[in-house]
Amino acid sequence: MSGHTTLAPAGTAAKRKEARTVILSSYLGSTIEFYDFLLYATAAAVAFPKVFFAGTDEWVGVVAAYATFAAGYVARPLGGVIFGHFGDKVGRKGMLIISMAMMGIASTLIGLIPGAGVIGPWGAVILVLLRVCQGIAVGGEWGGAALMALEHADPKRRGFAASFVNAGAPTGAVLGTLVMGAFSALPQDAFLAWGWRVPFLLSFVLLIVGMFVRLRVSESPIFAEAVAKESARGAKPKIPLLDVLRRPKALIMIMFAGAAGFGLQVVLPTFSVTYAVSKGAPQQGVLYAFAGASAISIIFVLLGGRLSDRFGRRPVMIAGLALFIAYLFPMFGMLGSGNVGLVFVAFTVALILHSSLYGPLAAFVSEQFGTTSRYTGAAVGYQLATLIGAGFTPGIIAGLYKDSGQSIVPVVAFLSVMALVSIVFIALTRESKNNDLTTVR
Repeated sequence: MSGHTTLAPAGTAAKRKEARTVILSSYLGSTIEFYDFLLYATAAAVAFPKVFFAGTDEWVGVVAAYATFAAGYVARPLGGVIFGHFGDKVGRKGMLIISMAMMGIASTLIGLIPGAGVIGPWGAVILVLLRVCQGIAVGGEWGGAALMALEHADPKRRGFAASFVNAGAPTGAVLGTLVMGAFSALPQDAFLAWGWRVPFLLSFVLLIVGMFVRLRVSESPIFAEAVAKESARGAKPKIPLLDVLRRPKALIMIMFAGAAGFGLQVVLPTFSVTYAVSKGAPQQGVLYAFAGASAISIIFVLLGGRLSDRFGRRPVMIAGLALFIAYLFPMFGMLGSGNVGLVFVAFTVALILHSSLYGPLAAFVSEQFGTTSRYTGAAVGYQLATLIGAGFTPGIIAGLYKDSGQSIVPVVAFLSVMALVSIVFIALTRESKNNDLTTVR
């Protein structure tokens, strides 16, 4: 009896320690991936229009740079399909290692592309190809990282555990913006010649750190158990994507439910930065304001996940979106003030409100699918949401702003409609916080 009593707590303690290690690994891996992916967004706002689209009208160059930015979002669902398939067939851990290596190498190479003055339009072509590689990599990364955290976690704390993966996005944004902001202090000629490249080259250092952490975690126990059960009952091998597409409702609901979260998220480091600078705020000050606001939002992303464990995913997400709609006009008013302090407040409040949606989103998406198709379903659904919500949004609103004589009204209208659509689809999706993840559906 005493032996049994001693072993049970030891086993529980070991599981909790392993869960903490996996969550930390997912957070760090997500941070590194999003440093690379979102660094591109900042560069598209402050460097790429002049480096790869020199000689065009200022806002035409901005729109063109955002078009290359969109290529990464177009590629993300493809990454979800590829990595999701193998993640559901052979395991989560191996796919996470490959996705991280792919992202690190692509980002490093972006820092080495010659500008338009050296190789003309070929620079933009190479930029798009490497952006596609980034998109495929992050498309595979998110699903695996979210599932590893979710499937190792206590069932009552899944929202909180999975929110660490999404907390990697603002953390990566902080790192990327701080590094890019530091180099933007260089004279403009030096920044455009080589300064913007250094943050991308640093990706290789982060890749080494990330690999060290990622190689130390174990495979998902829920996945291993599900594979063993299917093998024991002699189930025929499934193609995870086809399994997901047989019931497309979950995919469609997730795609539109999450779209606004990504649209609002990507507007901040792209159009909003450009808008604030165009209204007289100093570029470096705006970048640091965004970095500071992103740092604050990390805590609120985790809080959003924790609140969703208590109140449910849907109420927390809907509240965040509704408040963001009400905040859009005041936000752009502060961004256009030319005052760095007000710009910081604008970014901070925006990201806090956004965290109410973004914190629960990882669990909300992943809980909609069965174990042996969860990587594919979650990754593809999430990445399709990023594609329709974020991939083209910066270019669309920059075009609306330019074509309206630089009026912010059509920008606010577009973002409000996007948020309302997501509210409707979140409301129509069933609550998932009590779903049994061990069920093989």
